Amino acid sequence: MRIGQQPGGHGFAGGPGFGADDQGESVQGAPAPSAPRRAIALLLAYVALTKPRVIELLLVTTIPAMLLADRGHVNPWLILTTLFGGMLAAASANTLNMVVDADIDKVMKRTEKRPLARGAMPVSHALVFGLVLGVFSFFWLWATTNLLSGVLAVVTICFYIFVYTLVLKRRTSQNVVWGGAAGCMPVMIGWSAVTGTIGWQALVMFLVIFLWTPPHTWALMLRYKEDYQAANVPMLPAVASETKVTKHIVLYAWATVAATLALAPGSGVIYAVVAVASGVWFLVVAHRLYAGVRAGTPVKPLKLFILSNEYLALVFCGLAVDSVLGWQTLAQIFS
Repeated sequence: MRIGQQPGGHGFAGGPGFGADDQGESVQGAPAPSAPRRAIALLLAYVALTKPRVIELLLVTTIPAMLLADRGHVNPWLILTTLFGGMLAAASANTLNMVVDADIDKVMKRTEKRPLARGAMPVSHALVFGLVLGVFSFFWLWATTNLLSGVLAVVTICFYIFVYTLVLKRRTSQNVVWGGAAGCMPVMIGWSAVTGTIGWQALVMFLVIFLWTPPHTWALMLRYKEDYQAANVPMLPAVASETKVTKHIVLYAWATVAATLALAPGSGVIYAVVAVASGVWFLVVAHRLYAGVRAGTPVKPLKLFILSNEYLALVFCGLAVDSVLGWQTLAQIFS
């Protein structure tokens, strides 16, 4: 397979450089930046630590989960407080992830401009920042929603750092499969914030994101596999053939679509139509990628990466609209 040339920007990259070298010194011969400019650059570096674009997934999945949990009703204040707490937890996990991965971020071209990789601030400062965000997220969710939501946020942070980043990521090619569980937790937090429990619908939404994560991530890593090889990180595309990777992408794509349909009995007609139509679209693109690799023709894996974001957004937006309208669920229609 010949991977087509693609632009370098994507949802997992850190923030752009801020006009300084790796030691934070001004470029030789150029005037030193003023104090306000240095302060703004440092602020932007701290924002970049949280990976704001990755946090977008929180919005896409948490709100629909909350709307489904309180089908037919909308509680704006609860949604806002839950989102804020969830964003704090995600920002904490992403920051601590950068602290642990600072060494390999310096090696990979895709991540070499992340704040810690280019020395925008001391690692110890980033560590404290990440821990403070995590503690704040727990107490915020406990105070504004319930204890279960706060505990789930802490579990998410700990799993992402101690299980995925410290154990799985550098030891097994199945790291993304199991580590992706951390990205599934926003739906659990959202559901528990409304109900104080974890219902079967929340578990199915968890499964949807769990199965969606590998094909989404592997499509990106096909483009950047040389980075992971250089950093000695055994992501599947870095250690397996492109045919094997794209075959796994197809299998997980089918499993993802099947999981979205499993949620249909607890939702209505609108969600079912959106899930089926977007699922067919997702599967067609996945199969085309696999067919292109097998045929040895140039393919663009980032096309599937971008599409997978759009696919998940469509599924959960369809769920949100269906939940707000509060029409009969398919289970009620056919009972």
